[in-house]
Amino acid sequence: MTTLASGTDTLTRDALTVLQPGFPGTTAPDWLLRRLGEGLASVGLFGRNIASPGQLAALTARLRAERDDVLVAIDEEGGDVTRLEVRTGSSFPGNHALGAVDDVSLTLEVAAELGRRLAACGVNLNWAPSADVNSNAANPVIGVRSFGADPALVARHTAAYVTGLQSAGVAACTKHFPGHGDTAVDSHHALPRIDAGPAVLSERELTPFRAAIAAGTRAVMSAHILVPALDPAHPATLSPRVLTALLRDELGYDGLIVTDGMEMQAVAATYGIERGSVLAIAAGADAICVGGGLADDETVCRLRDALVTAVRTGELPEERLADAARRVRALARWTATGAPAGTGQPDGAAVRADVGLIAARRALRLTGDEVFSPLTDPPYVAALTPVANIAVGDETPWGMAAELIRLLPGTETGSFAGPDAGHAALVAAGERRIVAVVRDEHRHPWMATALDTLLAARPDTVVVEMGVPQAPPRGALHIATHGAARVCARAAAEVVAGG
Repeated sequence: MTTLASGTDTLTRDALTVLQPGFPGTTAPDWLLRRLGEGLASVGLFGRNIASPGQLAALTARLRAERDDVLVAIDEEGGDVTRLEVRTGSSFPGNHALGAVDDVSLTLEVAAELGRRLAACGVNLNWAPSADVNSNAANPVIGVRSFGADPALVARHTAAYVTGLQSAGVAACTKHFPGHGDTAVDSHHALPRIDAGPAVLSERELTPFRAAIAAGTRAVMSAHILVPALDPAHPATLSPRVLTALLRDELGYDGLIVTDGMEMQAVAATYGIERGSVLAIAAGADAICVGGGLADDETVCRLRDALVTAVRTGELPEERLADAARRVRALARWTATGAPAGTGQPDGAAVRADVGLIAARRALRLTGDEVFSPLTDPPYVAALTPVANIAVGDETPWGMAAELIRLLPGTETGSFAGPDAGHAALVAAGERRIVAVVRDEHRHPWMATALDTLLAARPDTVVVEMGVPQAPPRGALHIATHGAARVCARAAAEVVAGG
């Protein structure tokens, strides 16, 4: 049952209510349970918190034993960004693959099945989908997390994803408002800047968010980006012009506004997490996401106390904090009592458990397949491996090797990077047929050079692009998977091995 510790005043409860903290480990620590009793209403889950579906279900049940309407949030985009399957890779292709197929009914079905699995584990708020239009091919943090570069395509698939996810009783949190696609900087590390004018922003960045709002998205996540055409002084997360004047007043959005992670350097390096949190709530945000890096009771207490102090000193209006807390509780009520039954069956249609693999197969784009003969002997898989962005994480496996080993036992593999990657891969491969696996070749000159070296020496090399396919196709067979999820690898391996 929901209980509030006696002696916890309304202001302190409201300050706790607007926080969405993380925690370490696969069981709920005592401090977290205690804060739930004092008014904390949300918890954020990351890969470190998940060992299995059964363990996750037990964890969320323990949280609800302390507070029955707790919001349990997760960053489960599918595709490259997965927390449910952080150690194996996702059973669902990500947005870019779904955009490549461009079948909104399929996107809705994928999101509904993902939502069903989240709901079965007790998760009721998903920090997804990404509604960013990936208009900048050099974008280091969005890429395959976007449905594509066309605003209309992104808009229709964002709406379908929101509808599918929420049909399972899991609230969607559409991100990263007002749009993180036209950046060449990762906001985990620094503050990106978008210099597009108001007309371009309206027609490009905002189109998918309008669609998400029309579809009834229950939450929207702000971006830590500077958009001078909207506010030359403040990142979007801290901007009343962006969160209140634009999102609330102009676009008519009335749901929960969640910040991106407050410990990300785009905000933390300039403002610090305490002041950043106060400014975000004052600007119109309702929930503070923190815990990807800082995941302890001290962080929760620091942010709680910063909000309480800001109210008492007059920096933050008490009614603004109370309104933010009210919106958090309203979403908690929706997930607890007002959400759909959680069938995961939009419009009465049965959802296929293997819909992720079906979608991954449909997303493949092949060049050279009309003359290619599937391999019969175990090849050498040369993974040309870039540094993973923080949103994806280093712990999530990617590539073709595991799936080709399953289909062609005896397959060997190695990971290569840097200026000598091509030569090193040739030496390691020996006489074996080479399958070169890349990720965003167009963003990594060393990777393109390595492929040049491989193809000059071994023209029969198969090339598998598991990022955004911007570079021209080459190789005896070129496969664009539009993502590095496990099911994308399996679909590509089936082509290579004829399995």
